[in-house]
This record gives sequence, structure tokens and C-alpha cells, in this order.
Amino acid sequence: MPDPVAWNMIEPGWKVFDAEGQEIGTVHEVTGDENVDIFDGLAIKHGTLSKDQYVPSEHVAQILEGEVHLSLSQPQVEALETYVEPTEEQIIPEKSTWYQRIAWKWLTGRKR
Repeated sequence: MPDPVAWNMIEPGWKVFDAEGQEIGTVHEVTGDENVDIFDGLAIKHGTLSKDQYVPSEHVAQILEGEVHLSLSQPQVEALETYVEPTEEQIIPEKSTWYQRIAWKWLTGRKR
């Protein structure tokens, strides 16, 4: 049996298991802040064409080298939300001119 490891050791591609021990997918992304040791959760992938699902950290029961075990059953995992990658938002100063705002939208494709 593999050794237990900390959350910040989890890597994409690690196997993910449900509460019954059945393999349900792989880790696609780990969310958290290593600087303050906060583990938010995982984005897991069930198959090549499937959308990632987000598993909050409170549903991670055990982390072993190469494996993540959840406290959720297969139906509970299937009911989880789709993972939406966080985006970084930049705020335009209120005193910017109308043409600066248009240029910002045109150059970045972002809304204010």
C-alpha cells in the first residue's frame, strides 16, 4: 500500500477512488494556496471527453502516493458541479476615458 502524503504533493494524473474503492477518474488540477497551506479541492476527469468535476477538499478522505480517495459514493461524485477554472480579473480605473475602456475590451476580449 502506498504511503500517505500531503495535499500539495498531488499531481495531475493521479488515480481518484470513490468511497467504495472503485476508480472513478484522475486528478486534472489541484486548487489551493501552498503559501498558506490551504487545500481547496480537486478537479477530476472521468474520461477523455468528459468535463472536469470539482471535488471540495472536505470530501477527500485520504491521500496516498499516486492515489486520492474520496468520502463520496459514485452517484454523489456524478452529482458534483462542473469545474470552472478561476479567472483573473483586472479592474479599469473609473477615471479612464471611454476610448481607453473600448481599447481594453477590444485588446483583452474581457468585460469590465
